[in-house]
Amino acid sequence: MQVPLLDLTQQYKTLKQELRPVIDTVCDTQSLILGPHVERFEKNLAEYCQATHAIGVSSGTDALVCAMMAIDLKPGDEVICPSFTFFATAGSIARLGATPVFVDIDPRTFNIDVAKIEPAITPRTRAIVPVDLFGQMCRIDEINQIAARHGLVVIEDAAQAIGARRHDKPACSQAHVGCLSFYPTKNLGAFGDAGAICCHDDKLAEKLRKLRVHGSGHTYHHEMIGGMFRLAALQAAVLNVKLKHLEQWHAARRRNADIYNQVLRSSRVITPFIEAGNLSIYNQYVVRVADRDNVKKRLADKGIGSGIYYPLGLHGQPCFAHLGYKTGSLPETERACGEVLALPIFPELSEEQVRYAAETLREIAG
Repeated sequence: MQVPLLDLTQQYKTLKQELRPVIDTVCDTQSLILGPHVERFEKNLAEYCQATHAIGVSSGTDALVCAMMAIDLKPGDEVICPSFTFFATAGSIARLGATPVFVDIDPRTFNIDVAKIEPAITPRTRAIVPVDLFGQMCRIDEINQIAARHGLVVIEDAAQAIGARRHDKPACSQAHVGCLSFYPTKNLGAFGDAGAICCHDDKLAEKLRKLRVHGSGHTYHHEMIGGMFRLAALQAAVLNVKLKHLEQWHAARRRNADIYNQVLRSSRVITPFIEAGNLSIYNQYVVRVADRDNVKKRLADKGIGSGIYYPLGLHGQPCFAHLGYKTGSLPETERACGEVLALPIFPELSEEQVRYAAETLREIAG
């Protein structure tokens, strides 16, 4: 039996009759950049995320960069973030000349260890960028309290977590700024790169909208230096169709996660830990296994796809070598990098496929 890590063609087949008419409308009207399709999606997205404003941008990475530009992040500033995350989290900080300050993770959730944040704050700290990794929200309430005590901005990297909830409050509803990615592999995926920024502050939203069009907002009078971060109308039209199906896709992923949890119970495989009060959307179902690379190969031999997110912490990346982190600096991050393995979790998987993947892993890992 074949169980791919991800197969986007299955979702497209089920939505083709809904998607093609809206794509044709964009083509027929030739309203291709921003415009009514983007405005409609922004309105619906803001409602879904319980945010006052949603600003569509060109990617999740650009959402982070634009948000950091909006708080006037500059060289010499420091920003606290996890090392166990996708590169964009820290890369966006460095692109603006600021310094990422890496802290370790909670080994159970893989999210930033809140207890490690306050000791990392210095007079140069401007912001905290926690990540809602693999679809589970970080302890955003506690992080907000730390930020408030020190006058810091919280930029929530929710690229993997649209629709995730903590104490019944959705991702992007509580931080100063929340950033989303709609890369095709995400739970809500576009037909290419796309992203969004959520916030409650009216003035900040106005600034973000100007920054996404070179700091002018299409007026040709540039109040500030921004970037070209516009969301394409085609992507917004596709996302608007998909948004209506998102909750049922989340539910299907949780159903698949439940099957894995049941089959792998009492095995040597460490299954995902979801904190009390959290509702995960399982962008990835990530387990820990001994001899990970061999397990991955043996799964592939049985037709089961898997992925490693992430094989190396950002503090160990060559481009950040100048920051001086050494092996052992972030032990939980480094341990996770050697043990994590993502299993197929996408909504269109059959129960038979999920059980086959789970039972095969249990047999291999013991």
